[in-house]
Amino acid sequence: MLNSLSGRFLILTVIFVMLAEVLIFVPSVARFREDFLLARLERAQIASLALLADDMISPELEAELLANAGVYNVVLRRDQMRELVLSSEVPGPIAATYDLRDPGPAQLIGGALSRLLTTEPQIIRLIGSPLREAGQLIEVTMDTADLREAMLDYGLRILLLSAMISIVTASLLFFSVRVLLVRPIKGVVAHMQAYAAAPEDARRVIRPSASVRELREAEEALQLLQTQMTQALRQKERLAQLGGAVARVSHDLRNILTSAQLFTDRIERSEDPAVRRLAPKLVNSITRAVSLCESTLAFGRAEEPAPVLTLFNLAELAHEVLEAERLAIGEHDVSLSEDIPASMMIRGDPEQIYRALSNLVRNARQAIVASGKPGEINLTALHDDDDWVIRVCDTGPGLPPKAREHLFQPFQGGARKGGSGLGLAIVVELVRGHGGTLELIRSDASGTLFEIRLPMHDMEEKRASRAR
Repeated sequence: MLNSLSGRFLILTVIFVMLAEVLIFVPSVARFREDFLLARLERAQIASLALLADDMISPELEAELLANAGVYNVVLRRDQMRELVLSSEVPGPIAATYDLRDPGPAQLIGGALSRLLTTEPQIIRLIGSPLREAGQLIEVTMDTADLREAMLDYGLRILLLSAMISIVTASLLFFSVRVLLVRPIKGVVAHMQAYAAAPEDARRVIRPSASVRELREAEEALQLLQTQMTQALRQKERLAQLGGAVARVSHDLRNILTSAQLFTDRIERSEDPAVRRLAPKLVNSITRAVSLCESTLAFGRAEEPAPVLTLFNLAELAHEVLEAERLAIGEHDVSLSEDIPASMMIRGDPEQIYRALSNLVRNARQAIVASGKPGEINLTALHDDDDWVIRVCDTGPGLPPKAREHLFQPFQGGARKGGSGLGLAIVVELVRGHGGTLELIRSDASGTLFEIRLPMHDMEEKRASRAR
């Protein structure tokens, strides 16, 4: 109950209403005290009229008039003369004097709080203006016992009324919040839970119905999000089905093209000059088609297997990569070099790191060969406090702007004509599996530089080292 929105709203409402009532309580009690004292002055003035009507009254009548007025003596000032009209014995010293002719709010509130906090009765003097201009001033002395009792009684009634008002107000607000806010919010939550159970079902997308503007805006935003997600899930399903179909077609097509490659070997031995001239082009076309099929099949797997992390010598692995590329260079003027410490050991999956470096070096070699100019490919490696850093740098023509826009996206980041655009996408996936990153540092007319960063420590080791 207390953890719910309506429960907390109820508690806050009670607190704020009671706070407001307290702020009202103090001025109300101060006003009550002023009215009480003014009433005493009025009763004292009425009692003094008996003496004004008859200059001589008996002591018994004078005592009765003072008792009925609730004062000990009455002093009137008329015609610039101060006259003790009624008097009796004052039982104690006068503790304070209050002038009620033109009191300020601070004076009234301070006097009221002082009276409430003083438990012992006191004798006080009151000064006020007579009614109907029956003089310039009236002054009385009185006991505060009945004043404090009246103020406490009035204050308790005010507090009781305030408590009743706060309870009624809080209850009304509580039920209003439940109807106007909590119920619609629970409806939105129910829609979200129903949609989460079957996000592909468009019938479960929420339909905005709230009358509160903010809730309706939230429902409309949720409707847009659910609609986009449902469409994305449908598109993902269609793409998955299409990917499966492409993989099957690529598999069969690869087998057909592999058989065609065997026949091209015989065609190349033909004595016909036209056939000998066209045969290399046919062989290259078939080779590119086979390569595309193999890349598509490789990328179309559900996912790359998790890397098996071991410590291995990076320099030896890089040497193997470059040796394999030298066989493919043939007569082209492309030089390969490496600058990796011979004792540098890194942790990773040797097979997957080999594939990643091979793809990057192969892309660099193909770019240089396509430019028709000599070039160089260099492999370097170093490490800092957190990462092993491997860089593949070439002096090729650089990547075209279109290729840089979709560099790591499959089937879109191809930099050469006839390329599949899968090489860098595969490298990114392999490096990400190691918790690392692949970044294009630069690519311009002077060449291209890719950088692979592999973390030296996993998350647990990082936390432990930071704790130390």
